[in-house]
Amino acid sequence: MKASYFLGNGKFELRDDPIPSVGAGDVLIKVAACGICGTDVHIYHGDKGSAAVTPPVVLGHELAGTVVKTGADVKTVREGDHVSVDPNSYCGTCHYCRIGKKQLCTSLYAVGVNRNGGFEEYCCVPENLCYPLAADVPLKYGAMAEPLACCLHGIDRAGIRPGDTVCVIGGGAIGLMMVQLARMSGASRVILSEPVAMRREIGLKLGADCTIDPVSENISEALRRFTGMPGADVVIECVGNTAAVAQAFEAAKRGTTVLLFSVPKAGTFHELSLEDVYQKELKIIGSLINPDTHGRAVELISSGRIRLEEIITHSFPVDRLEEAILMQMSDASIKVIVEP
Repeated sequence: MKASYFLGNGKFELRDDPIPSVGAGDVLIKVAACGICGTDVHIYHGDKGSAAVTPPVVLGHELAGTVVKTGADVKTVREGDHVSVDPNSYCGTCHYCRIGKKQLCTSLYAVGVNRNGGFEEYCCVPENLCYPLAADVPLKYGAMAEPLACCLHGIDRAGIRPGDTVCVIGGGAIGLMMVQLARMSGASRVILSEPVAMRREIGLKLGADCTIDPVSENISEALRRFTGMPGADVVIECVGNTAAVAQAFEAAKRGTTVLLFSVPKAGTFHELSLEDVYQKELKIIGSLINPDTHGRAVELISSGRIRLEEIITHSFPVDRLEEAILMQMSDASIKVIVEP
């Protein structure tokens, strides 16, 4: 089978590997689609993922496909099933696992990060990571369950109340899913700030009430014009650079919750006015991966309540993985998937 190994230093090597063997509790999946995540881009540039990366390894943690073989002890899926994979495994014994915060596990182990993932034709994963998909759900949508699950965890932490005004900073795949989830959560108005016109247009189609071009507009003035208020009740930052973080705080009125959802480059810092945090009574929160939300993401996808077709803009075969990653970094794309 074809497998694209990350060697470090931005290099990949396409190998012809044997199909993985299946243990008693394992499931062998013929990978149909695997999304390229911002984390993959960080790893490509030499940063760590959700857990430490030790090349050579097959990346790709947003995957879905068809079950082709199951181990002797597997009971929840069978050959022919379509499944989405939650890539994350936890130790269950560290301090954080034992206090109900497994996403902070000190021994987190992830498919496509520190064990071979979805940028190969066949991927073997433990049974408990497999979530069945309805047969009529396109498998490329199943590959979006993991990022959607991460968004759901962020939405849970943001605490949007019915009637809130929500401002989403960034109109990439994550931001466009956040726009939809904010609307589902009861937001009365959803505003998207995004410099790329194509993404702003899609944001409007997916539920944003209005959009802001942060290059040509002052975000706080635009929010006041659109809403009649000095800012948003909840701000969700989905870009990962200091300019976007600065916009998030500019968009915050008194009493706002600011969710810094994006994955920043390692070593990135943002100067923060502590007086503003105090005087405006800001609530600043982070969000890490997807504890216990993957099943909800699959249900949302199966129900058709979340729109993904407009978000997936490009697909590549596995032997063009580096080209796919470069496209994911481009303003011409929103979500790029690999179809091994």
